Amino acid sequence: MSTTHLQAPAPDTRPNTPEPQPMPMTQPGRTNLYLSPELSLLAFHERVLAQGRREDVPLLERLRFLTISSTNLDEFFEVRVSSIKQQATYGIGQPGPDGLTPRALLEQIAVRAHAIVDEQYRLLNEVLLPALKAEGIRVLEPEDWTPEQRSWARAYFEGAVLPLLTATALDPAHPFPNVVNKRLNYIVELSGQDAFGREADIAIVPIPAPRALTRMIRVPSSLAGGEWDYVLLSSVIEGNVDLLFPGMEVRGAYQFRLTRNSDLWVDEEEVDDLLHAIAGELPRRNFGDAVRLEVDRWCPEPLTRFLLDEFELEPRDLYRTDGSVNLHRVSGLAGEVQIPYLKFPTFIPAVPARLANEVDPFAAIRAGDILLHHPYQSFGPVLDLLRRAARDPEVLTIKMTLYRTGFDSPIAEALIDAAQRGKDVTVVVELRARFDEEANIDLAQRLQAVGANVAYGVVNRKTHAKLMLITRREGDRLKSYAHLGTGNYHSKTATVYTDFGLLTADEALTSDVHDLFRQLTGLGRLPVPKKLVAAPFHLAQHMEALIDAEAEAARRGEPAWIKARMNSLGDPAIVAALYRASQAGVRIDLVVRGICALRPGLPGVSDNIRVRSIVGRFLEHARVFVFCAGGAEKTYISSADWLTRNLHRRVETCVPIDDPQLKRRVVDEGLDVLLSDRVEAWELDADGVYTLVSEGRDPLEADATPVISGQTTLLARLAVERR
Repeated sequence: MSTTHLQAPAPDTRPNTPEPQPMPMTQPGRTNLYLSPELSLLAFHERVLAQGRREDVPLLERLRFLTISSTNLDEFFEVRVSSIKQQATYGIGQPGPDGLTPRALLEQIAVRAHAIVDEQYRLLNEVLLPALKAEGIRVLEPEDWTPEQRSWARAYFEGAVLPLLTATALDPAHPFPNVVNKRLNYIVELSGQDAFGREADIAIVPIPAPRALTRMIRVPSSLAGGEWDYVLLSSVIEGNVDLLFPGMEVRGAYQFRLTRNSDLWVDEEEVDDLLHAIAGELPRRNFGDAVRLEVDRWCPEPLTRFLLDEFELEPRDLYRTDGSVNLHRVSGLAGEVQIPYLKFPTFIPAVPARLANEVDPFAAIRAGDILLHHPYQSFGPVLDLLRRAARDPEVLTIKMTLYRTGFDSPIAEALIDAAQRGKDVTVVVELRARFDEEANIDLAQRLQAVGANVAYGVVNRKTHAKLMLITRREGDRLKSYAHLGTGNYHSKTATVYTDFGLLTADEALTSDVHDLFRQLTGLGRLPVPKKLVAAPFHLAQHMEALIDAEAEAARRGEPAWIKARMNSLGDPAIVAALYRASQAGVRIDLVVRGICALRPGLPGVSDNIRVRSIVGRFLEHARVFVFCAGGAEKTYISSADWLTRNLHRRVETCVPIDDPQLKRRVVDEGLDVLLSDRVEAWELDADGVYTLVSEGRDPLEADATPVISGQTTLLARLAVERR
């Protein structure tokens, strides 16, 4: 099925503020008014890593935060650094709003990224592994093995590892093998002659994927010194690599890992079938341009130079690791080891009373809008509504957007069931959701196989909106029900990502959702939405107008404030509007999890803006925007961050919350609790530096200011925690 071009609705005739004047990029005495998005994102990775240092976080969770920081950094190089490298190589990049050229930015990234990697391995080796050992959890190094364990490791290597390895000796008949993205490899130094009389001195040994060879191996209980003894696959290989080269002398074996450009490129204007085009590109992701080389710290300098030359990388692209070249592999400990007090307490997500006890969800939603706050409240009601719709003989159509669902998705199973039962099922599957392309292709094919209508979104526009629309025959009329959310229809991430979802039968909203689906699957110009604000149509202008309206109110001496929460803030026009509002006297409180290009606290520019980031047990993911509006408090939940790509190059939705009780909940749970956080909140200053609020607190105020964690507060208020 082909993609469609998104057509703009009819012109928006709603009142708007005058066209704002642009904010200059620079300020006297300061280089610019914008922080680098890439350096800001690295600062977020540093905050995640800092969770691994916190002694008030359970030990295995600290290990998990360490490994998350490692995988975050992988993606940063695969996507962000690779793009900047291309700009620098071909000279196509101009300085951005932050004033940095691509080459200057690469230099700054290298300094920050090397410091992060050094701290990761220091934290692992000097803090976490000793602390785990004290709890009876050991990752045994070869020098720690008993003779019996050494014999077992050799037998394990011979039986489970050696048959899967293929070594390539580098000589004129054996060129350097094509190294797979992020895969473990060894470069081996050899001496001597083989059976053919060859004297190759270097060999490359690629290690199969983790699905073939597990990276964390549990020592048999009969040989273990404790209940939780493990060895790394890399230790087993290094201790027995001589078996791979019989008759040769192995002078050294050293781990290395290559990170490659993982962005997919498909010319959507030229392809006839986007699914097949992306499916054809997926294998190339493993063999894109080299971006980063990791080697273990013992690798000799001549070998590292040889590898850098082979992959056409610069010295700054080399990262020496004091341990396994992929820290994510030790995350298996957090999943396998069952010691409850070393993990976060479990909890039972709450279910709103109106949806409990197997009530009719359609009747419950008709009675009034229902707000869900995940993960404190269960994602189950959304799934239950979809399953009920699949079985309900009165339900005629089901429409959904799917951005990320994962493999084995219960959402997918419910949609397939609905199609098989004869419902008219329409699904807009976003095939270009980065790193979820394979799962989404599989989902699209399964849905098509049962007769569902599948669209792949809009040419050159990712469909990032989170929408479900169910139409039901009730008596002699049709009634529609919608779910609109800030997060993906992914039952697993709904247990660890914070998001809001609205279940509604509001006729204006459901009509707007219906019109948006018509846009996504068809053609034509549709009327201006009654309530829903959508990108790329009106969302950017609507947000700027609301911000400027607060500035006008402040200039008139009226109450004016803005509270907003998002994952990322980087659109220059939005940042400029916030600066203007601050200059007019508007008090602005922002909770921005990751990228923030805005500089808070600049004299004369952003004195009235405060920015904080929350990094805790759950990944902050909800987008919430609240404006004073003369005391009327306009409140929205949205799928969109305040980034240029979300506001202008994606299909996004922004949903007004009108019910007074639900509005109070969104503001309180979504903003005020986090703005009061004194445990997991980091404050941003004008130079891009984040300070943990608890560390920067005035000791004289410590007794007067409650020390609270926003996430812990919401758990206690909304969920049932248990040990």
